[in-house]
Parts: sequence; C-alpha cells; structure tokens
Amino acid sequence: MTVQAAVDPLRAAVRAARDTVRDGEKALAASYRERPLTRTYLKGRTALVDGVIKRLWQSYGLPADIALIATGGYGRGELHPHSDVDLLILLPGPIAEADEARLTGFVGALWDIGLHIGHSVRTVDECIDTAHQDVTIQTNLLEKRLLSGPHALFDTLDTRLHADLDVGTFFAAKEREQEQRYARYQDSPYALEPNCKESPGGLRDLQILGWVSRAAGLGDNWRDLARRRLITAEEANELRSAERFLQHVRIRLHLLAGRAEDRLLFDHQENLAKAFGIKPTAGKRAAEVLMQRYYLTAKKVMQLNTLLLLNYRDVFFEKERAAPLFINERFQSVRDLLDIRRDDLFEQTPGAMLEAFELLQQRSELTGMTARTLRALWINRRRINARFRADPANRARFLSLLQAKRGIVHNFRRMNQYGILSNYLPPWRKISCQMQHDLFHVYTVDQHTMMVLRNLRRFTMGEHAHEYPLMTRLMLAYQDHWLLYVASLFHDIAKGRGGDHSKLGMVDARNFCEQHDMDPADTALVEWLVENHLVMSHVAQKEDITDPAVVERFAERVGNEERLIALYLLTHADIRGTSPKVWNGWKARLLEDLFHATQRLLRGASAAEALGLDDRQQDAARILRYFGLRPGTENALWAKLDSVYFMRHSADEIAWHTRHLYHRPDSPEPVVKARLSEGGEGLQVMVFTHDQRDLFKRLCGFFGKLGYTILDAKVHTTRHNFALDSFVLQDPGGDAHYREHIALIEHELITRLSTDAPIDRPTDTRLSRKVRHFPVTPAVRLRADDSGKHYILTLTAADRPGLLFDIADTLAYHEVSVLAAKISTLGERVEDTFLVTGRGLSSDAHALKVERDLAEKLTI
Repeated sequence: MTVQAAVDPLRAAVRAARDTVRDGEKALAASYRERPLTRTYLKGRTALVDGVIKRLWQSYGLPADIALIATGGYGRGELHPHSDVDLLILLPGPIAEADEARLTGFVGALWDIGLHIGHSVRTVDECIDTAHQDVTIQTNLLEKRLLSGPHALFDTLDTRLHADLDVGTFFAAKEREQEQRYARYQDSPYALEPNCKESPGGLRDLQILGWVSRAAGLGDNWRDLARRRLITAEEANELRSAERFLQHVRIRLHLLAGRAEDRLLFDHQENLAKAFGIKPTAGKRAAEVLMQRYYLTAKKVMQLNTLLLLNYRDVFFEKERAAPLFINERFQSVRDLLDIRRDDLFEQTPGAMLEAFELLQQRSELTGMTARTLRALWINRRRINARFRADPANRARFLSLLQAKRGIVHNFRRMNQYGILSNYLPPWRKISCQMQHDLFHVYTVDQHTMMVLRNLRRFTMGEHAHEYPLMTRLMLAYQDHWLLYVASLFHDIAKGRGGDHSKLGMVDARNFCEQHDMDPADTALVEWLVENHLVMSHVAQKEDITDPAVVERFAERVGNEERLIALYLLTHADIRGTSPKVWNGWKARLLEDLFHATQRLLRGASAAEALGLDDRQQDAARILRYFGLRPGTENALWAKLDSVYFMRHSADEIAWHTRHLYHRPDSPEPVVKARLSEGGEGLQVMVFTHDQRDLFKRLCGFFGKLGYTILDAKVHTTRHNFALDSFVLQDPGGDAHYREHIALIEHELITRLSTDAPIDRPTDTRLSRKVRHFPVTPAVRLRADDSGKHYILTLTAADRPGLLFDIADTLAYHEVSVLAAKISTLGERVEDTFLVTGRGLSSDAHALKVERDLAEKLTI
C-alpha cells in the first residue's frame, strides 16, 4: 500500500505535466501564428518547460543540496518548438543509491512527457575537468541558469568555470570550430537546402559571437557590444534583425515539420514562404523569393561575423599587436592584415577601394583586411557609381585585378561579399543571391560564377595539374588567361531576366569590354564566348559527335583554334561549377573527343581524319599487341564491323571488345563483359549477341532493376546481324563497390539473354523528393537527320527510376529501333537524344503518335 501510494502521485504528476506541455505548446504555436514574435515564443516555451520541470523535480523529492541547472540554448532562454532541453544535475558529492534511482526516474519522466532531454550528472570538479577537455561542454556551461537547488553550489561552479577559462584559448577554439563547420558546408550558405542553424550565415554564426562575448565578459546582447564599440549601433540592429529572421525560419520549420528540422528542404520551402506571407512575383515563385531573402540574410551574418571576430581578436591579443607597417600614404599592414590609415579614406578617395584589393594581390604577406577596412568598404560601397565607373584609372585598376598573377578568386569573392562587385558591375546586382531552381545548379548564380572563375584559375596552377592535365597544358599555353576570367564573369550575368541569357549577357560583356578600352579582337573573343558558352556542352552531350557533319558544323561555328581552346576551357570550368554531382568521367571524355576532333579539322584534316578513324584502328591494334594478340588476329571480327562502329568507339573500347570477341565473332551464345569505367566512376558493359526483338528494352529493364542509371548507350548492329551494344552505368546512390558487381552482371545477363526469360521491369519508380517540388515539363521531338536515313529523337523530362525502360518500351511498341543513345542527366533532369530508325516514321501521323505516347509516359 505504501509503495502504491507513493507511485500514484508520481504518475499523476507525470500525466499532469504531459498535459501541460501538450496544451501549452499548442497554445504557444497558435499565439505565434496569430502574432509571430520570436521573443514571446522562445521565452514562452522556456517558461512553460521551466514550470513543468520544477514541479516534477519537487514531485520526485530529490535532496535539497542537489542543483538543477539549465544549460545551452535552454539556459539562454531560447527554446525552439522541438529544441533539446539541456540539463545539468549538479551534485555536491557522492549520491545515495535511493537518490540515484529517483534521479533516473525524474529524467525518464521528462522523456515521457514529450521533452527531448540532454542531461549530465556531475560534481563541480567533474564539470571543470570535462569543460577543460571539451570546449562544447565549456560553451554549454557558459549559458547556465539555476532552476532549483542551492545558489551556493551554483555560484561555486560559476566562479571556478570563469577562473579556469582562458579567453584567448576559448576564442581560438571557437574559431577553429567555425572553420570546421564551414568546411563541412563547403564555406557557402547558398546550398539549395541550407541548414538555418549550422550552415555558414546561420544561427550558429551568431551564437559563436555571443559565446565569446559572455566568456570575455563583454556583454550579453548586441547593444552591449555596440556600447563597447566592437560594432556600430547600425550593425547591432542588423545583427538583431538577422537573428530575428533566422529564429522565425527555425520556429516555423519546426512547426511545419513537427520535429527538430533545421534544413530548408524543398518539401517545406513553399509552405514556409506562405507562413511568412510571401507572395510569388512575375518571375519568381514564393519559395524563390523567400530563399533569396534567406541568402541575403546569411550573407549579412557572415559579413558581421567576420567583422566581430576580427575585433575580438584585437581585444584578446592586444599585447601581440605589433606596430603598423607603412605601405603607402593610404594603407598600412596590421598583423598581416590590410588596414586603412584613416577612417574616411574611401569617403575622400573612393578609388582606393579597388586599390585595397590590388594591394592584397601584390603583397603576399597580407592575409586579409582589418575589421575597420571591411566596415569602411561596406559603408562606402555605393560610392562606386556611374562617375566612379567612368574614371579611366578605376577601369584600368579593375582590369588589373583580373590580370594579376595571384589572389584573383579570393579577391573577387571578397568583392562579391562586400557589395563592391555588384556596384561596379550593375547587372551583377540581379544575380546576387539568385537561386537557380533547376535541379542542375546547386549554387546561386553569383556563387556559381565564382566557382567557374575558381576552376579556370586552377587550370593555371601546377598543384592541380594531376586533376586537369589537358586543361593545365592548354591554359598555360594560352597567352591571355584574363580574357577567360572576363567571359566567366559575364557568362550567366543575364540569368533570370527572361529571354536568352547568353545573348543578353553578350551585350553586357560587349559594353564592359568597350568601356574598358579593351582591344577589339579581345572584345570579340569575350563577346563570342559569352554568347556561345553552352554550345560545346550541347553538342558533346546531345549530338552524335562521331558524325562528321556534326563536327564540321561545330568547327564552322567555332572558326579558329583560339576560340576552340577558350570555349573548351570555359565549358569544362562551367560544368564543374554547377554541382559536384553533375561532372563525371563520361562527360569529360565527350568534351575531350569533340575538342580533339574539332582541333584536327581546324588544322586542315579531313572529316574522316579529324574523327581519327584510321588512327583509332591503329591505336586499337597497338593495344592488342600489348595483350599478346598477334597481328591480324582482329581481322575476322573487324571485317564484320563497319566504319560507323569505329567512329563511335574509342581505340580503348575497340581493343576491349576485340580481346573478348576475336576468337568468337559468330558466337552462338551471348557474350557479356563488364569493367570499371575510366576513373572508377561506374561500369562499362559490353553485350554481344544475335540481334533480337526488344533487345534494347530488355537491357534497359535489366540495368534498371539492378538500380543503375545508364549514362551512355552505343547500340550497333554488325554486318552479320549481331548486336554489339555498349553501356556506361552509374549507381545514382554513389555505391563505390562497382568491382563486386561485375561478375553478377556478366552471369545474370548471359542467363537472361540465353533463355526466354521475361523482360525485367524496374520495381522502384519513386520520384525523388526534389523532382516532386520542381517538376519538369516533358518535351519530345522526333525529326529526320540530315541524311534522311535515320531519325533523331530528343527527350526532356524529370529523372526517375525506370524512365529509360519506359522510353524503350514505348519505342519497342511502335517497332522503332535504337541505333545510339546519349543520356544526359542534369541533376534531377534528363535530356536524352536517340538515333532511331523504324517503319512508318516517315509518316507525320505515325511520328506524331510516337511523340504523343512518349510524352504521356514522361508525364509525372
């Protein structure tokens, strides 16, 4: 009876607490939606949890000499809807078993009532030891708040923590922590789905500033820092405004997701915009308007974070500060940072803003700018106006920034971050923080441009030559690198304006070049590169570059070798600058093949020589000799292959096929071989068998069921009616164990081709989360090729498992045979091109029926 009597009040207390938390959180959420005030919500939820925890603490009858302490965000009084509730149970010394059992019951009860608890049980000595070893624990304890228990014990912990805390060491540790976090998020807040807490420019950037301030006793809020002149009053307001916006984002995300979700996932962006009351504009969806606001806020947070950390460093390491080193009458060096010699320098001499960046390039000992210089740049950025841009000295200096031998990317990133670039190049303003919601680019337009500039610069650096050997050789032989940098700045500058951004950007590029008195030939090159920056990628990935006519047309458009090299370098840098997932060895090979073929054509070779038909056969024969095959061994097989085969396959591929087929060119059984693709980024699969109905469909079904994406397909029929098909496969999940799959593919595919097995159908046809929120309107076009013998089928659609099988299924139904396929996957979007043939395609009505049926299959 006694035990039961003791248990029942506890159960009742837990039930009451659970009801209080549930009802209280519902009321807080409703109140917030009606009148969204971050402070009211965060403090309200903190007060709600405080009351519940204190009552439960009393219900469990824990000893009065134990202190219950809130830490971390809870200690700070900022509890978001699904934030963890961090608690420290501070013991005066060893604890009795009975009390330990009650503590365990108390913590379990907190979970039972629906709180996410992070707790620790320590003595003061243990707190000091763990804080000394782990800066995260030390940081959590900086924001402690007594909930229940003896003040004396709490004060003892507080005194000893501050006595043990070395501010300089703590500051350095938090700086390193931020650097590591930035590296984890690629130093960019501009991801498609940023984390509003952890990404650069998120809440964590602001919290670090607060932690350092509390550790050093500089204050508890932004106004305190402004009073100490570590920031200006305007910057304090900007910090508070940014903090409030990010808190709104996090609160609404938690409420929308119903869990602790800090990522601005596509699933939530549209609803989040609606919660903010954001309406779509003529050119942007509501989610895009919201995200641009988010990116601009994150950019501002990063700026202010940099300024304040620099000022903290001056305070904490004042004794280490050496005397300024004179550079000229306008600038000096302070601890290897560029510093203005008077506060009104940029106000009185606006041109010195560009000089500051020039000095960073010229003097390798300078690692950045002081907070005073960065602040002055930001305040005076709008002095870069029409008059400033018309000044010949400023124009010459801006070009010199592009022509420098070092520091170009760092400088232009700084100029973009602090508004210098958008004021010097007015069209840049429209692409600043503009997201490209095409599931292909993962950066904003301005950040993508910085990535392209970075890639071009890497082609000039020996330390990256192993990554880009051909690019490095071409770039180092190219006399005026800086012309490519100009083209990179303008290649996407007209994105989002409507119309063809290549042609609109070409006009901006021409105006820039003429205003800066560039040589007419250089102007023509830059203008041409901007207008044509998508052409090489399009031809390589969507057209048959083994067709002499295709290469001849491309060469005619390029005109000369200088343009070809410049376009190749820019195209390579552009594709690699869109997304880490978009580039692969297959795309590199396509571009390189097109480059070499066009280069030979421009140097006077015939179309056949340019495509290297004879060279390929000779190179393939040479490779076969390395494998011990005697001269002439290949003749029996090669006699059954036509020139189209040799044009469409590289020497390496020809040799690989021949090694496995030279002794069985009439094999009664299917031959299937697989190997790692160049660079190990996927698999190449060769299939040799008697031609049969629906073979392409059967192969697509087999690979689709295994979960592979087909990047490339070369479908060839020999002179003796055998199919010799080649595929490049990739696991979209990034599976690195390709080698282990080779035997499986070879065995299973031979079995299916040797028997009358039913055609495999992909079982997983689920759409990716991104595609659901950014649907792609399908487009299908079927037209005769220039020869009039075959047809070119182009398809654009949202990517999904089983897509290629559905296409093959539809073509098989209409008795359309695939001669070659070029599969181009751009993020979650596919742009595929097929060379096809079939009875009835010459009839407009039949061709239209094929197009309509394909479009129906592609529609989600």
